[in-house]
Amino acid sequence: MGNEALPDLDVLKTAELWAAEGRSIALATVVETWGSAPRPTGSHLVIDADGNFEGSVSGGCVEGAVVTEAVDVIEAGHPRVLEFGVADETAWRVGLSCGGRIRVYVEKVA
Repeated sequence: MGNEALPDLDVLKTAELWAAEGRSIALATVVETWGSAPRPTGSHLVIDADGNFEGSVSGGCVEGAVVTEAVDVIEAGHPRVLEFGVADETAWRVGLSCGGRIRVYVEKVA
């Protein structure tokens, strides 16, 4: 399962490796941030169909929710945009108590 946040280039290399191994994978990318979001735009998380992941889109705040959504994206084949923030009713459930808001684009890539 996931570990400490890898630099984004390493996350993309992991995605390439997993795809070469024949894994079905999704890539989650931070596409917009507001306030004190913990990871910058362009940060990545790669997720396989079993829920294994590498990287970070929020420094640990919402990774679990993103992984769950990404597994569904892999199965359904349709990308989606996820939004988390303290103004959102899911903020406290998923732990984004850092004060910012983030938008994450999740797409199946292999």
